[in-house]
Amino acid sequence: MLSRVADSLFWIGRYIERSDGVLRMLKVNYAYSQDSIQDFSWKPVLRLFTYLDEEQARQLEKNPRAILQYLVTDKDNPNAVVNIVTRARENARSVQDHITKELWQCLNDYYHTMKEDWLTKWLQKDDPITILDVLIKQGLLYYGTADITMSRGEGYTFMNIGKFLERAILSVDILNVRFISNPDEIDSSADAPYWKYLLLSIAGYELYLKTYRSGFEARNVVEQVVLNNNFPRSIIYSITRMQRYFDRLKREGDAASYQQLDFMVGKLLSKVRYSTPETIIQQNLHQYLQEIKNDLYAVANALNQYYFAYT
Repeated sequence: MLSRVADSLFWIGRYIERSDGVLRMLKVNYAYSQDSIQDFSWKPVLRLFTYLDEEQARQLEKNPRAILQYLVTDKDNPNAVVNIVTRARENARSVQDHITKELWQCLNDYYHTMKEDWLTKWLQKDDPITILDVLIKQGLLYYGTADITMSRGEGYTFMNIGKFLERAILSVDILNVRFISNPDEIDSSADAPYWKYLLLSIAGYELYLKTYRSGFEARNVVEQVVLNNNFPRSIIYSITRMQRYFDRLKREGDAASYQQLDFMVGKLLSKVRYSTPETIIQQNLHQYLQEIKNDLYAVANALNQYYFAYT
């Protein structure tokens, strides 16, 4: 497979996963803002998904509808969902011979939905959660179509490496932003609503309730988001799947390049696998998560160098 084709497929996976993460975070945070207006802040979302300085973020934070519009439909915002989906669709258009017709149609439909004029108007209506749900379902349709129609070859492998790499980075960022905002109090009773909405934003709320009976605690949230092998958005689950798909490239690629990347992914997986919630929190959770994120970026850069012909 040509390196440019592999690169495009890899980024399709990353972009769709990123759009899904942004939309879920916006949906849950908007609901949270309606329930707890006094205690709620949009700062974590703006810190994660925008490049605004503090003054710009402070002005935007006062208007939830403006935040939704900025992060979903504002073409001047490079990290808006409309631009993320556009980049995914452009990558798909350049590699149509390597994806199925059904998957191309799915991405094309998602793109045209994002371009509709009524989208911005809907976000200004009484219940913007409705339109966010429509867009989230477009992403779910992509996942189902890719899973059902794509052959399990190199193309599918690169798409999934991108998906799970991006998912791991998102999970790290969403968990980390709490401790950036308030590093001195890792666990307090006031955090219970925050943990609830954090878990809702990564589809982990129901699993948490079934697993833990003692309410919302930092230790249990860290265990689920970082170390739970059965939670599909946990950091360890994403890295494990990333390694599994990467192993499929062993036959095809250069041995030295494969060994270098295999070492990096294996080292990262071991670091997470042999951690416990207690040791993670004791050694400074923010620093631990930042190291994981740096390692994930290092893996992405190594893929660029060894497989996508970027130096």
